[in-house]
Amino acid sequence: MTSPSVSHYSTALNLDGRSILVTGGTGSFGKRFVKTVLERYKPKRLVVYSRDELKQYEMSQELDPRQYRALRYFIGDVRDRDRLTMALNGIDVVIHAAALKHVPIAEYNPTECIHTNVIGAENVVLASIAARVERVVALSTDKAVNPLNLYGASKLASDKIFTAANALSGEANTIFSVVRYGNVVGSRGSVVPLFQRLMREGAKEIPITDTRMTRFWITLQQGVDFVLSCLATMRGGEVYVPKIPSMNVVDLARALAPNLPHKIIGIRPGEKLHEVMITEDHARNTVEFPDRYIIEPDSVSWTGHVLRDGALPVQDGFRYASDNNTEWLDEAGLKRLIAVSV
Repeated sequence: MTSPSVSHYSTALNLDGRSILVTGGTGSFGKRFVKTVLERYKPKRLVVYSRDELKQYEMSQELDPRQYRALRYFIGDVRDRDRLTMALNGIDVVIHAAALKHVPIAEYNPTECIHTNVIGAENVVLASIAARVERVVALSTDKAVNPLNLYGASKLASDKIFTAANALSGEANTIFSVVRYGNVVGSRGSVVPLFQRLMREGAKEIPITDTRMTRFWITLQQGVDFVLSCLATMRGGEVYVPKIPSMNVVDLARALAPNLPHKIIGIRPGEKLHEVMITEDHARNTVEFPDRYIIEPDSVSWTGHVLRDGALPVQDGFRYASDNNTEWLDEAGLKRLIAVSV
């Protein structure tokens, strides 16, 4: 089993002296991104933009702005374009991580999902152009590919908004790209902490939706390092997809709870059997590198892209999914990922 590590993503944009803003900055990704930037660089400003004052307060207890002089905590919502425009004044780089992510909650609250994930994406684009931000990276999800639920559909719309935004930036010269990856080991809502909690609570069995189900896996730090590497190479309109390992859900359950029987509960509404990050229809625009795929934009009128150095076009009919992956996690590999995710 092989999987990306920090060394695989050694190329990164130098953030020394730059001003960075992270929407959803108190979330799992945002917190790790902020910590990583503070450890590796000397930014001019690093702005945590989010709407939850309690989470900002709790984060400030761990990352005190009196100690980290570049750090700022900015209350705001991506739904509020005026507030975003104010927050983006003087910002060079934006990482858009804010979203409503839980599938059942989005299904029950569809308008809220649309307002945050779609209208919020539009607001980030327009505010970034107005503020003449240099680079914007938006986080996506495998659920945006052939979506079966509203969350996936809203993220597909968001991806389209960000890739098309390159044609709108004009003299501002803001460039927009998207990063898409699968499940994050140990993140809130992941099956890994669910299985671990059931073990702690003395469960007698482990729920399995379908024995055929497979999932992609990446650590939070790998996700952050991948985004930093994409910042360095983005030209506008790309969707970056890291090469990461897959695992069958039954093998995952056996690794975490080897002595417990399984109870088949069936696939939940809006859930997929396998995760897909690149479809056959996107293959004609996809190029491959040792550690990633890049889905190049259909239209490159804003830059006139040429083939990147080292890029290899994928074959017609190529599909990157968790069931046809060439990299697979075994029990030892999963435990290594969990260990470095703590």
